[in-house]
Amino acid sequence: MVTFAVSGALGRMGSRIVFLGLQEQGLKLVGALERKGHPAVGKDIGPLVGFRESGVALTDDPERAFRDAQVIVEFSSPQVTLEHLRLAIELKKAMVIGTTGFSKDEEEELRRLAQKIPCVVAPNMSVGVNLLLKVLQDIARVLGDEYDIEIIEAHHRLKKDAPSGTAMKMAQVIADALKRNLDEVAVYTRRGVIGERTKKEIGIQTIRAGDIVGEHTVLFGGIGERIEIIHRASSRDTFAKGALRATLWVVDKPSGLYDMQDVLGLTDDESNTCPK
Repeated sequence: MVTFAVSGALGRMGSRIVFLGLQEQGLKLVGALERKGHPAVGKDIGPLVGFRESGVALTDDPERAFRDAQVIVEFSSPQVTLEHLRLAIELKKAMVIGTTGFSKDEEEELRRLAQKIPCVVAPNMSVGVNLLLKVLQDIARVLGDEYDIEIIEAHHRLKKDAPSGTAMKMAQVIADALKRNLDEVAVYTRRGVIGERTKKEIGIQTIRAGDIVGEHTVLFGGIGERIEIIHRASSRDTFAKGALRATLWVVDKPSGLYDMQDVLGLTDDESNTCPK
């Protein structure tokens, strides 16, 4: 039985991880964390997420929430995630991190710190999306520079970061396959007289509207044909189930930084490579 705690336990993702985790064989929820002063602190987490009594009280004390857990599942803000990662290192706990929106400096710190414990970091934990990342790498290599590449992502109106972590991961995978520097070729907005499209650029466009859970389209546009690969999530449960799968997987792994490609066995080896 793997014991785990959830940080951001009443958030859009965290609440689904708690709900499904309470029913997952092989997992036992032992901690549920929310921000300081949350009005539900002290109440049983089960009914708060639509489940029966669980015996686990929501807390705003990270050390108390993480104390009895083997794995900490983290879906919160970048700054809070880094604080909890430092605590996890101190407590010698494994982590599964799905937080997005890190700055470059924060991402560098995340990579450095996460090497000290078994840690899965992934902007999207859907099995389908991670299989798609593998496919995109192969497609980009075959098509090469003769096809224009555009990525369009759509999410709900409450999402704070843009582009999505998933869109950026897709762009990085494609750029790596084509041996391009994403910082140099990414184009996020177009307006006015912009001139002809360059062969190297990778467009990354953002839509925010309503309650869209998550949609990603990767378009390869050639002369005479267009290839579109689309992933649409209709429920956050697909991400939550992936996070729980990662929780079961990471618990007995050596210290190092992994991603969902490792969890799903889509990499050639488990070489502790950081997700791009």
